Amino acid sequence: GLSQYSSDPRTEWDLSAYSTRDQVLEAVRNLRYKGGNTFTGLALTHVLEQNLKPDAGARLKAEKLVILLTDGKSQDDANLAAQTLKNLGIEIFAIGVKNADEAELKQVASEPLELTVYNVLDFPLLSSLVGRLTRVLCTRIKEKSNKENADIPVNTGPQLSPSDLKISAVTSKSMHLTWSPPLRPPKKYRIVYYPSKGGIPKEVVLDGAVSSLRLSNLTSHTEYLVSVFPIYDTVVGDGLRGVTSTLPLSPPRSLRVSELSHNSMRLSWKAAQGATQYLVLCSAAPDGAED
Repeated sequence: GLSQYSSDPRTEWDLSAYSTRDQVLEAVRNLRYKGGNTFTGLALTHVLEQNLKPDAGARLKAEKLVILLTDGKSQDDANLAAQTLKNLGIEIFAIGVKNADEAELKQVASEPLELTVYNVLDFPLLSSLVGRLTRVLCTRIKEKSNKENADIPVNTGPQLSPSDLKISAVTSKSMHLTWSPPLRPPKKYRIVYYPSKGGIPKEVVLDGAVSSLRLSNLTSHTEYLVSVFPIYDTVVGDGLRGVTSTLPLSPPRSLRVSELSHNSMRLSWKAAQGATQYLVLCSAAPDGAED
């Protein structure tokens, strides 16, 4: 499977799209380069949530490998997203080209770094890595496959997936989430939330015995997308998704004007709940600039 990323990751094809080497090579030849920013953390989150799912072709008991190819330093927190993948037993290989940050590659990649981190000065030099990387990847897959696999059921329905996400107690800066746990309790839950009109995703990781969460420090009058993912030892179950908007901030009320003179006036109003300061703007009517 392959995804390209800038500020918005894009799946080019899923794990289940092609079944032969020739088909994959043809797809690579037809690939259109995606320019733009370098939000590596967002890309790794996209791979986990979209590309390593059963309905995208990921087999539950197959070893999971992610090969990151980047030519720049990430503009978001790549280490946090990478750690989430590694905690799930997903192995990350990091390949840097040109302006890639080697320290960041070493943070993102799995151990041992001498096998998982590569850096070259320009794109044509990538061809020099193919032989060694192929051998390392195949060896790692064989090593991991020979270890005893965790007893994970094949069914990903109610066995591994929570249900009935409810969003309540919504205020201008918080909301409360609850859900029904899957039949098999997960090790952890990963909750991801972000504004629907764009913004850096934030995440909270909870113990698998907990099935509720209060999200706080949100932006007022903003629509949020919320996802809840159950995390097991070797697989991520199907996630729950919801959307809701925070309330607008309380406005001041009952504005009154008094004590008028040739160059002054007194304003008074009923306080806005939760306000710590007020900004007062005035302008000469009807079309003067604000002072």
